[in-house]
Amino acid sequence: MTCTRLSAAQHAAFRRLAQDLPGIDREAYESAGRDWRDPVIGLGPRDAALCIFGRDPGRTEAQQGQPFLGKGGQLVRAALHRQRHGPDAPAPDFAESIEAGSGVFWLNTAPYKPVGNKAWSMAVKRRFQPLMAELLIDLWHGRGGRRTVIALGREAFFWFGIGQPAEVNAALDDFWALGDERYGRTLEVGYAHGGVTHPVTLAPLPHPSPANAVWFSRFSALMDARLRHLS
Repeated sequence: MTCTRLSAAQHAAFRRLAQDLPGIDREAYESAGRDWRDPVIGLGPRDAALCIFGRDPGRTEAQQGQPFLGKGGQLVRAALHRQRHGPDAPAPDFAESIEAGSGVFWLNTAPYKPVGNKAWSMAVKRRFQPLMAELLIDLWHGRGGRRTVIALGREAFFWFGIGQPAEVNAALDDFWALGDERYGRTLEVGYAHGGVTHPVTLAPLPHPSPANAVWFSRFSALMDARLRHLS
């Protein structure tokens, strides 16, 4: 299984965008001896059937240099482990959780940890959107001509409207207005990038942060159901 990687030009472009960006939690990186200018990018196989699309890295991710390793990310990875090994499989250890995610494509709206873990502003998401869209579309082709994305939380879901036509944003608004029902349904949109419209299927779930008290305890069951439906 061949995984995609950032090119030297892409890596340099992220570092330029980060250089003068206020709000990056530099301490979280520096405490682990990491350069805060280096993006935390997951990526994955070009032909991965599924993309997990989140909001932004947390402290664990900043210190490890890999995405979706904190408490919320481990819920996602544990569900992938159960999908592979069965619903009664023991909880994965750290190495097993990494392996469980090896067949998935990983992205966030922005590849840097914000101070206080507060969501980045729309201005910051717009700042990174061209590069993140390049990774999403140019480095990941999905399966069967379609890209299927589990978008974790409102910020990740509405990222797919940035720079898109009004009808795409209207469809996102209408779908989100379904309330809890949205977590059992999917939305197909045409995502415009590079002068071409690409079919993308969005399957939203709540953000799996422990701070999201309403949904944290229910997330694993919702993630399991999503994976069963999308497989």
